[in-house]
Parts: sequence; structure tokens; C-alpha cells
Amino acid sequence: MGGQYRITGDKYPRMRRNRGRRRIVLAVVASVAALAMIGWGTLQLIDVFTGGGDEASAAGPATDCTTSPSPSARPNKALPKPGQITVNVLNATPRAGLAKNTAEELKKRGFKIGEVGNATKAYDKKVAGPGIVLGAKTAADAALPVLATQLTGAELKTDTRTKPAEVDLILGTAFKTLKPKAQADKALTTLAAPTPPPSATKKDC
Repeated sequence: MGGQYRITGDKYPRMRRNRGRRRIVLAVVASVAALAMIGWGTLQLIDVFTGGGDEASAAGPATDCTTSPSPSARPNKALPKPGQITVNVLNATPRAGLAKNTAEELKKRGFKIGEVGNATKAYDKKVAGPGIVLGAKTAADAALPVLATQLTGAELKTDTRTKPAEVDLILGTAFKTLKPKAQADKALTTLAAPTPPPSATKKDC
């Protein structure tokens, strides 16, 4: 073929240059996209293993920030009054008249007086402290602590008796006198007072 469209010489136009550039651009774009996907996937894995990110962490412990409201005050178990308690005053010391004098003072303070005399062989001259307040197991949180308010250092013990309102006061070697009435009355008031409720506190989140 000849004429004006004949190509001569040893240089020809390079028609593949545009295709090469397209391939390079596509490769770069694909690499960037792949890196972006890898980075996004890594962030998702981090969220999974760290608890779901800042939003989840902020929302998670919110319910634990405030404690439940405290219940209202509840009075202690109703305690018997001195006039409802019968006291047997028993002397476990060699001092004469000790039980009689103590019984008279307890009577002035409103207690009923039962037996007055010497302690039984199980306790006679065997009580080193000020005294023992002895009663039924059902009196452990009733008559026993009420009578114990009258004697400093009294030891509370229970036995197998069935009458919770009958209590023995066994006077020991260290006994000198009953607690002053004003102090005993204050101790009895404190014993009968209801326990105040703990105030509800808010946790520092």
C-alpha cells in the first residue's frame, strides 16, 4: 500500500503507553483499598477484644454508679422492761449481806426480786469477775442484756431453764456495787434505741 498514508522510517508511535499507566493507577488504588480494609478490620478486632470501644465502656458501668437506697430504720427486738424481769440475786463471795443489799437496790430500780441467798455449789466462790447474769437461751437478747446494764463487766451466760423472764444475778469476787443508776438508765436507753440506717452513698465513677 502506498500513497500519502505510507509510514516510513524506523520510529513508530508507542500506542501501549496509556495502558501501562492505567495498570499502575489501578494497582495503586487497589493497594490503598486493601490497606484501608486491613486497617478497618484491625480496628474492629481491637474493639471486640477491648470491650467495644469508648461508647460501650461509658455505657457499661453506668448502672453501678449509684448504690441501692438503704432500707428504713428498723427498731431492735422489743426488750422487756425491768418490771417484767424476776431477778434471783445470789452471792458467790464470802461477804455476808451482799446479795440482800444488791436485791434491795435492784428493787428500787424497778426489777422484781425472786430468791435472795448464796450461790449454788457450781458457782460459789468460783466467780472471779464482778458477776454473771444467767438465764434461758431465749433470754439471751432480751432479759439478760437488760439486767446486764446494771452491772459493769457482767458476764452473760445461758442454761436450760425454760422461763425467759427469770434471771440469776450471781455476784462474783470483784463485785463492789451496781452501776450508778444514772449510768444504768442511760445504758438501758441506748440498748433499747433503734439502730439508725446507713445513708445511701453514691459511688465515684
